[in-house]
Parts: sequence; C-alpha cells; structure tokens
Amino acid sequence: MHFFDTRLIASLLLATCLLPCISCAGAAEIVEDEQSQPAVAAAQDPAAASVEAKDRGSLWTRKVGQDWPKFLGATGDSKSSEQGILTKWPASGPKILWSTKLGEGYGMCTVAAGRLYQFDRFGDEASVYCLEAETGKPIWKYSYPTDYLDLYGYNNGPRCSPIVDGDRVYAFGVDGMLLCLDAIDGTLKWKLNTNEKFGVVQNFFGVGSCPVIHGNLLIAMIGGSPEDSKLAAPGQLDRVVGNGSGIVAFDKLTGEVKYKITDELASYASLQLAKIDGRDWCFAFCRSGLVGFEPTQGKVDFEFPWRATILESVNASSPVVVGNQVLISECYGPGSAMLSVKPGGFEVAWQDNARTRQKSLQTHWNTPVVHEGFAYACSGRHSENAELRCIDWKTGKVQWSERGLDRSSLLYVDGHFVYLGEYGDLKLIKANPAKFDVVSECRLEVQLDPQDTASTRPLLNYPCWAAPILSHGLLYVRGDDQLICLELIPEAAAK
Repeated sequence: MHFFDTRLIASLLLATCLLPCISCAGAAEIVEDEQSQPAVAAAQDPAAASVEAKDRGSLWTRKVGQDWPKFLGATGDSKSSEQGILTKWPASGPKILWSTKLGEGYGMCTVAAGRLYQFDRFGDEASVYCLEAETGKPIWKYSYPTDYLDLYGYNNGPRCSPIVDGDRVYAFGVDGMLLCLDAIDGTLKWKLNTNEKFGVVQNFFGVGSCPVIHGNLLIAMIGGSPEDSKLAAPGQLDRVVGNGSGIVAFDKLTGEVKYKITDELASYASLQLAKIDGRDWCFAFCRSGLVGFEPTQGKVDFEFPWRATILESVNASSPVVVGNQVLISECYGPGSAMLSVKPGGFEVAWQDNARTRQKSLQTHWNTPVVHEGFAYACSGRHSENAELRCIDWKTGKVQWSERGLDRSSLLYVDGHFVYLGEYGDLKLIKANPAKFDVVSECRLEVQLDPQDTASTRPLLNYPCWAAPILSHGLLYVRGDDQLICLELIPEAAAK
C-alpha cells in the first residue's frame, strides 16, 4: 500500500475531484423509535469531584477576557478579540504559569468559567478531566474503558476537543463514544456508542470531527453504514457506503436522535455553524465533499463533491465562512474551492484546477484564519513542502508564501497570529498581507542542569498539531504529551 503521512490527519484537531453538484433538498428522516434512546447512566463518582454548590460559578480571578468553550473558539474561526498581548518576547518566550503531562491523544483543551477541559487516553481508559484554568489544579475526572486501535498503528487517543455548553460538557471519543457530563463536577448525564448504533465502519484514524451545539441540538458527523459494509477489509473505504446517518442531530439534554441526513462517510473536518442573510446554516466537509444544510430541521440544501481521487486521502480542514461564502481546502489533490451559498444551492466563486500542480491553498489538518479580506494558513501535505501562505479571500490569489517552516496552526489575536509549528516552535507574526512579518519567536525549553545553560530539552515534543487557544490572556499550547499555559496578556495590560 502506498504510504502517506497519516499522522497529520489524525490530529483533528485535530483537527481533508471536482464533480457537478448533487442536489439533496429532501426532508430529513425524523427518528423516534425506542432504539434512538441513549444509555442514561447514574452519576459516576469521579475521584477528585468534591465540588460544593458554591463552586458552581466562575473560577476566574483574571477579570478581563473571553472563554474558549469549543474547537476554534467561541466564534468558530480561531480568532480572539482580546487585546494587550506581549509582542516582544524574551528568548525563553512568554512566562510559563504551569504545565501538565497529558495522556494519549491529539485534541486540544477548551476553557470556560475558569475551568479547563481536556480529553485523553490513559492505558485502557479514555478520560475527560477538568483542571483550574489558571493553575492546572485537578478538579474532576471521568473515565470509561476503551479498546480502540488505530488501523495504521498511530495514536489511539481522542482527536476531538470537549465542547462546553452552559453547565454541560460534551466529548466525542475516537471510538465513537459520545458523552454528556456535568461541567462542574463531572457527573455523567448520558452516553451513546455511535459506532454501534449507526454501524460505523472504522475510518482510517477513527472519529476526529468535533460536533457543534445549535439550540437544543448536538450535531455530529457520524458516517454510519449498513451491515454488509462491515465485510470490507480494514481501510477499504471505497467499498463502504452510507446508511443515511452521515450527520446526526441529538437532543443535547437526553441524547435522543432528532434527525439524521446524508449517506456521506465521516471525515476529520469539524462542523461549522453560520448565519447567512438571517438564516442558520451548518457546513460539513465530509469524506467526499461539502454538505450545506439547515441545522434545526436537517434539510439539506446541497452537496458539493470535493476530494482527491486516491483512496488514502481525507478531508480534515474545517470549512471557513465569511459572509455568504464558504472556503474548503485539502492537500491530496484538488486543493481549495470557494462557494457562494444560498438556500437550495450555491455558485462556485473560484476553485483550484484539479489537473495542475499549482494550487491557491492546500491545507492538511489546520484550518485557515481570515482577517480583513485575506486567509492565512499552512499549505502543504508534508513537512518538506509546507509553506505558510496568505491568499486573497475573494480570488484565491497568493499574496505571499514562506517556505522552510514546519507544518503549523494559527491563532489570531490583537493584530497578530500566534504560530505553533509541529516541532514546538512558537512565533508571533503580524497580520500583514504584504509580507511574512515575524515579530517574536521562541522554542519552549527546560534546563536540565542548573550549572549548564546549554543542557536543555524542548518542553513541547513532536507532534504539535493542535492549534493554540487563548482565554483571559492565557495561551495554551500542546505537544505530544504536554500542555503548557503561558501568560500572553499580562493582567494589567488586558483590555
């Protein structure tokens, strides 16, 4: 079998043939049968969950800032509105406030009400756990047994970030286990094994698409299949078909299935919600292409095929929405396409030529960040051909492209991008469509010998594939087995 760099796709954070549009505007199937009910469990007693009622409010002592309650942040675009960042870093980088060892996994934490939520695997257990966001002090932990094995021998831990919605936190395991927990004390509200319920044939790297919350619904990319698809050999997704559960909406309070749509198989690109001309939309960049639908009832507006023709290719970069336009991008073949959407369909604004090597943008597992009419992202499938690029949103024209960098993820804040390379390099780059403009950079290290300043090792180990996040001035970055909290905005400078 042709070998390709599968690890990048598996981060999900972790998070990717141009054919005519297929119209799928039919009504969604409403599911109300007995089997649609999930297992609602009694409260588990997490080891560290002795939280009093008075502690159910915010734990923040830092008064200024925003929460980061889901993948790509509250606004779903990897952008923060916080101000007052340090732009001149010392050689050692911003001040480290705390760090902690992580289990197996690729997903990034989320932060809400002064609590940090992380999802990792430790041995044969998958664990959602909660720490104090400012100190790293443990609060609670919920675990369940898992026997997931990656088909290619890579990481066996979760790929998705937890989602915080009010007093509940949701987690979607690499094994298809969907959890709803009390955000304050970790009590299990409900859980559902989506792989078993919908007949999911294991994708290359398991589940890696983060769900979204819309009103009373939790919407997830599932990609179930009929029983006979299980006869396909592992990894032979070309022999696997859908059973109408490509995307499933659940009652977020009970786990009851409310609707399911599309025969698409799942990808590693997370769902994206948007409001366009007063109407709610949800976009799912599934295995074969983009699905646009109305998220309350599940009515599909369109399906747009977009995937490389080779079997071992995936879509892993989340859709990006600005106005009524949606950008999708992948790195195995066709590249990028921009759609102008409307109820019932779309028009192609621009797209890369699938037959040429030159592409506007080819994102792998990272999602582009848009600022003032330009999209910034890492383009390239492998380390040796990775480039950081700036492209014109409206036309796809490349404004600049910087070679010689690692594959990377970006976070926008206060006129700058925080860049995290896959080997742990941190850079602060000015958001400048005219040139690649580095303001500060560092590599986080620890000194092994107090008497020898040259005796160091990196704090962040490869692969650093999860995008950085920011909440209340605190920057969180993760590597293979370490989560680090840095002070990017001193409290006195926060605006």
